[in-house]
Amino acid sequence: MPRHKTKALVRDVQPDRLYNSVQIARLINRVMRDGKKQVAERLVYTGMQKAADKLKVENPLEVFDQAFKNVQPHMETRSRRVGGANYQIPFEVKGQRQNHLTTMWFVAAARSRKGMSMADRIALELVDAYNSQGAAVKKKEDTHKMAEANRAFAHFARG
Repeated sequence: MPRHKTKALVRDVQPDRLYNSVQIARLINRVMRDGKKQVAERLVYTGMQKAADKLKVENPLEVFDQAFKNVQPHMETRSRRVGGANYQIPFEVKGQRQNHLTTMWFVAAARSRKGMSMADRIALELVDAYNSQGAAVKKKEDTHKMAEANRAFAHFARG
């Protein structure tokens, strides 16, 4: 495997049926367990609708877009060995990796909520992310704090 993702390694994901969005299709694929895609679709669509109803927003896609925008990281740290010491070096996050981290953090935050159905967990996490709260947004803020704290090591980054 190459160290960097090339264009050939990035999979084409077909947009979802209801909203024609690739990002929602990726979320559905991440929520899916044991190949049960229709179950995952129903969970995500139900969660989005519940979140929109709770926020009194007409279009669930607006809630989804704003929630994911609030979770998207702009900086992250990567470990790099320099002269026998490991440094956490801040890097800017762009494109595919940004979307991947956003989806991963969102689903992990939804799964960590207990005592309710997955559709309700997704709905509550969407509402929290829409309002810039919740576990997924906290993960983003922690990542940004880590990058900011290690800004002094930015000069170790490869050009």
